[in-house]
Amino acid sequence: MANMFTGEYSHSVDSKGRVIVPAKFREALGESFVITMGFDGCLSMYSNEEWNIFVDKLRSLPEARKETRQTLRYFLARATVCEVDKQGRVLIPIKLREHAALIKDVVFVGVLSKVEIWSKERWDSNDMEDMDEIAERLSEFGISF
Repeated sequence: MANMFTGEYSHSVDSKGRVIVPAKFREALGESFVITMGFDGCLSMYSNEEWNIFVDKLRSLPEARKETRQTLRYFLARATVCEVDKQGRVLIPIKLREHAALIKDVVFVGVLSKVEIWSKERWDSNDMEDMDEIAERLSEFGISF
């Protein structure tokens, strides 16, 4: 059964670009996992199992479409297999840190099958004010809150 990630945890990036992965997430992610670009200016971390599921979905897209090719490049070009060190830290490559504006304070957010990594500033400025409107729109998919 796939892991379900939930919760919010704050940590700091050190001068070498390493950050402690929350213990709760480390256990579920396994010894190695994948970090790649995410939406809304964050990064996404996937266990190898969830990454393979995600890649299978990408493979099903029609490659003749320009949007598919752009999507494949977006997620795969900077995807990096990572491992935690003995202190529970992971080194996030500079290009990924730049994409997510990870300089000092970061927030790990569990989002079902993945973990998002946000700069604290971006996370704090995340606009969740319109959740009533969003919930109403999602109801067309048979989801009620």
